[in-house]
Amino acid sequence: LHARYVLNLLHETRKHLKQLPNISHVSTCYSEEVTVCGDLHGQLDDLFLIFYKNGLPSPSKSYVFNGDFVDRGKQSLEILVILFTFLLIYPKEVHLNRGNHEDHMVNLRYGFCAGLSTMSRVHGKKILRMFQNVF
Repeated sequence: LHARYVLNLLHETRKHLKQLPNISHVSTCYSEEVTVCGDLHGQLDDLFLIFYKNGLPSPSKSYVFNGDFVDRGKQSLEILVILFTFLLIYPKEVHLNRGNHEDHMVNLRYGFCAGLSTMSRVHGKKILRMFQNVF
């Protein structure tokens, strides 16, 4: 994606998240499932496997992602783009909890910052600042 689209997605995600309470309550009934995932750490293949086995988020398929979306793996940006897009499309069915890897100091140490800088030399710093703001 062009940096302009990534920045637009981040802006809309930030706007949406600011409207939410600090603590989310997710409930279900016996006839519904909620898939809970955690620690993707930039492993896009893991996210695809989860969606393959459980289905894509939809009005009938809820997900809770328990943080640590980034760092270590090489596809952190792609994971965030996918998760933020699903969050905006299905705000009642997709829930994102912040993990310790959604922190600037941790991102510096484990690679998310460096990955963004090499991905987009022109817009990398602006995108990184916006990610930190969303986190």
